[in-house]
Amino acid sequence: MARTVLAGTLWPEVTEEHARGSLRTTPWKLPRGELPLVRCRGDVLTVAPSLRVDIHVLTRTALGVMAGCVPQPGHRPPHGLLTEEDLLPGRDEDRVLLERGRLRQLRLHALDSLAETLIGQGRTALVMEVAWAGIRAEPLRESAHRVVVSVRLAEGDAGEAICHYAMFRTLSNEEPGVEPSFRFTRLLAERLPPRVAAGHHVP
Repeated sequence: MARTVLAGTLWPEVTEEHARGSLRTTPWKLPRGELPLVRCRGDVLTVAPSLRVDIHVLTRTALGVMAGCVPQPGHRPPHGLLTEEDLLPGRDEDRVLLERGRLRQLRLHALDSLAETLIGQGRTALVMEVAWAGIRAEPLRESAHRVVVSVRLAEGDAGEAICHYAMFRTLSNEEPGVEPSFRFTRLLAERLPPRVAAGHHVP
C-alpha cells in the first residue's frame, strides 16, 4: 500500500503531514527479529510473506476442517477454532463489523463440521469441548446445543440432556422468541422413553 493511503487510513483525524510522520516512526517500534514484519520499498509498504496472521490461519484451518481435513484420533482439534476471539473487539467500523461477522460464521460452521467428525470417531469429551466453543461464540446457536444434548443422551445421562434442552428452550423463547426446531425436539422424543419425555413436557 502507498504510504499516503496507509497513513490516511491509520490516522484519519490528523493532518497528512502528521499522519506521514507517525507512519515513518511506526516501523521502528515493531518487534525486531531475523525477518522483518514490514518491508519498505520506496513509497510502498508491504507485509512480509513470513508474517503469521492469525486471521489467515483461522480461515485456512476452518476451510480445511469443512473440506474434511480433521484431526485423527489421538490429536486435539485445532486450537484456534476452540479459542479464537472476535476480530478487533471494541471496533465498530462498517468494514470491521462485516469481516467480524464473516469470520465468526466461518468458525461456527467449522466447529459444527468438526463436532460431527468427532462424534463419528467416538471422542465425546472433545465433542463437548467443540460444542461449548460454538455456544460461547454464539449462545443461541441451536446446532451446538443439539450436539451437547446428543452426547448427553449417548452417555445415558437423560437428566442432563433434558435440563440442557430446557435451558436452551427458555433462552430461545426469551431472546428471539421462538421455539427450538422440530429436529431438536424430535431428537429428545426419539431417544427418551415416552414416559420420561412426557414427564418433562418434551413436545
